[in-house]
Amino acid sequence: MRHHEFQPPEDLRDTIKCFWYNIRNSEEGQSSFEVVPDGYAEIIFYFGSSCCISTDAGLQPLPSPFLMGLLNQPINFYTTDRLEIIGIRCFPWTVFDLLGLPPAKDSVRILEHPIARLQSALSKWVEAGKIDEALAVVKQYFLDVRSRIATKSMLFKAGVAMRAANGSLPVGEIAASAHATVRTLERIFKQSSGYTVKDVSGLMRFEQVRNHLWLDPACNLAGLAHELGYTDQSHLSREFKRYSGTTPAAFARKVKKEKRMASHHFVAFVQD
Repeated sequence: MRHHEFQPPEDLRDTIKCFWYNIRNSEEGQSSFEVVPDGYAEIIFYFGSSCCISTDAGLQPLPSPFLMGLLNQPINFYTTDRLEIIGIRCFPWTVFDLLGLPPAKDSVRILEHPIARLQSALSKWVEAGKIDEALAVVKQYFLDVRSRIATKSMLFKAGVAMRAANGSLPVGEIAASAHATVRTLERIFKQSSGYTVKDVSGLMRFEQVRNHLWLDPACNLAGLAHELGYTDQSHLSREFKRYSGTTPAAFARKVKKEKRMASHHFVAFVQD
């Protein structure tokens, strides 16, 4: 697997966290990969192989592009052969305004949207191995879109405060940072994202725990709980299992095993 992240232009940094490109090669037929919850929504374009998710009726092929919303549990994707992905990682309180769509809580949302017209142009650049040119097309599209939507300064200020504190600020302090009442902030935030401030803060905080455990599987959980504003280690463990489906200890053991197997041939990219 190869993964690269690219900072957005200055004019997009209030709405988009980053652009990214990923290659996955499956050498033995169908393979799966797991996506763990974090505090972002992502617009996904893919090329090459098919990409599916599991449903009660079996594997469901996904069109390109599709929208992956905020997750509250890990989700598995299935593919074969070579899969190339261009992703746009958005703040959840901006993604629906960018797309001009009503907010929703779908884990995966199929897009009937003008952005799908980019697929043909992007495919040509990706097939030619010119990823920089493909990313330039995507960036220009969002620069054009961003110039036509009004800035919601309250959400921007709230988002800055939430990210700076890694999701550990109480809602009242976030509202104060946004110069708003709690009631007004919650209303505007939910209208834009479909989620509450507390929902998104919880995912941000979980992401920090996950990142710490990936970088240092032996880290002290009690100290980490204190650092990230959990009541205690038990609180951290409950929240971690809620979003990951496993305990911090089990996750740490899995990380150790994967690092031993991968050795120096694999590079993990952790979101900031």
